[in-house]
Amino acid sequence: MTEEIDNDIENWQRRAELAEAALAETKSMATAKLIHAELKVEAIRAGMVDLDGLKLLDSSEFVLDRQGEVAGASGIVAGLKRAKPWLFGQGVSSSAAAHAPRPEAPRTRHANELSYDEWLTARAALLRRR
Repeated sequence: MTEEIDNDIENWQRRAELAEAALAETKSMATAKLIHAELKVEAIRAGMVDLDGLKLLDSSEFVLDRQGEVAGASGIVAGLKRAKPWLFGQGVSSSAAAHAPRPEAPRTRHANELSYDEWLTARAALLRRR
């Protein structure tokens, strides 16, 4: 009976160690994704043209502060901008909203472009307005 209890204890300890390892791995992955997202935001603000340039940074050096933000992220991106200015454009991000096309006056259709039914409808509308 004591052997069964010892086996159960060892089994539960092994399971607890595996769970702690999985939790630590998940936490480190979440932290890495959060750091990447923060750097991505700062890079877009700085006008980075190609976000693949963030791969040039060593993300293992970065730490999160209490608010969950990368400490000195804007300074890091500014340093990258000084070191590799070709990665940055005019400060316009690719996610900027496109401008709507200018409105044009409606183009009148010539009678030769109308089908016979359309011509009859347009002719009747003209005669009604008189």
